[in-house]
Amino acid sequence: MDIAYFPGCTLNASSKLYDVQSDRVLNKLNVHLKELDDWNCCGATSVSKTDDFLAMAMPARNLGLADHMGLKHLVIPCSACYSRMRVAQERLAGDAPLRKEINGELKKKTTGKTHIISILELLVSLMPGREWKMKRRRDLRGLKPACYYGCMQTRFPVRMEVPDNVENPQGMELILRSLGADPIDWSYKTDCCGASASVNDPDLALGLMANIMKDAVARGADCFVTSCPMCQLNLDAYQKKVREAHHIAKAIPVYLITEWVGLALGMTPEELQMDRHFVDAMGPVKELPLL
Repeated sequence: MDIAYFPGCTLNASSKLYDVQSDRVLNKLNVHLKELDDWNCCGATSVSKTDDFLAMAMPARNLGLADHMGLKHLVIPCSACYSRMRVAQERLAGDAPLRKEINGELKKKTTGKTHIISILELLVSLMPGREWKMKRRRDLRGLKPACYYGCMQTRFPVRMEVPDNVENPQGMELILRSLGADPIDWSYKTDCCGASASVNDPDLALGLMANIMKDAVARGADCFVTSCPMCQLNLDAYQKKVREAHHIAKAIPVYLITEWVGLALGMTPEELQMDRHFVDAMGPVKELPLL
């Protein structure tokens, strides 16, 4: 199956391993990613705070590229990119004058025909399939992850259909349980990690991350699993500072959902570039039972 793919800026920089994992894991499941040709930044949260027109025009160009490819779905792993692209598509569908103005400057017009999905939606849809069942090689029994969605995966600034429970999403839990893991029930799965405030207001961001970590530790989690590259980077890269500032004794590895899916499908940590974590990610991996 071919599917259009928008990596976004983060997956080409600080979370390059997520780009690699997405391609390799999905290819293992017979899903072939077709990256948008000459894509541009979606604007992320920065543009939406400063220029409403650009906040629509920047993702609209990418949407036009996707529509021109003629594929049914466009998968976007990054939560921020996923949010901005879905919001833009929704706004443009309901605002004909704005759509006409933006399309007037685009070589490849956006038509709204491409269905945008997150990587969680894609993985959940693949779970019942033959490839998922036949290629599973490891059981994740004994793993107790805290599934962390962050604040952008299910919340949007406009009314639109949400493919999961807004306050208590379950996509990652479904995926991990199907692979043998036992995700914990906890209270901070959709709380903000501080995002870019880790740069300009570190005390605030560290406090938010401390709340998330304390609850996960108190409930017995042995790792975080997330689908958001910003959440993964913050909780991984700043964890030492969080623990020191807020007296948290236990270190918790922070994985992307693609890592555990890839491992369960028989891929090696080297294939998944799992050595690129700040907090050692190999402890729980070494304890995995083989099927």
